[in-house]
Amino acid sequence: MADSVTGLPRPGSSARRAGIIRRHCTRHREYMARFIEFCLRHPLLVGGTLMALVAAIANEIRLRGRAGLAVPPSRAVMLINQGATVVDVREKDSFAGGHIVDAINLAAGDLVAGAESRLKKKRPVILVCDSGAQSVRLVGGLRKAGFESTWALDGGLTAWRRDNLPVVSGRPRS
Repeated sequence: MADSVTGLPRPGSSARRAGIIRRHCTRHREYMARFIEFCLRHPLLVGGTLMALVAAIANEIRLRGRAGLAVPPSRAVMLINQGATVVDVREKDSFAGGHIVDAINLAAGDLVAGAESRLKKKRPVILVCDSGAQSVRLVGGLRKAGFESTWALDGGLTAWRRDNLPVVSGRPRS
């Protein structure tokens, strides 16, 4: 129904809404056509952007998969103060060059077997390596072996030293 003064459809009438929707859809079709034209004219730019987006999403998925496996040095200190055992999975030479106070040195290859004989399953365990990458991979194996409260030191001994936390040198503890 048209307004008697302006001759336009009244506000809220279906004729007016239909006109608005038609203009709205037409505008979006034009934008989509421009977008497709842009993509066809700049395939390297669009391809690079899509690759960067996929890489960012993959990285986020990878990091979320690690969530709960690693603890920062500040949280590790709290766990140590509550009685957690620190297990250094580096080689003996690296361990002798500097390690966290009271850490036990167990080689990554025989970690589960060594942990079974030297650690208590109910006690929290913090795994330490140089960068945190190796220890994060090893957490799953210890958890499957029954050591449920097991974490990796996020950033490894490098992050520990960066936070100016104490490191001692010497032979491995028996």
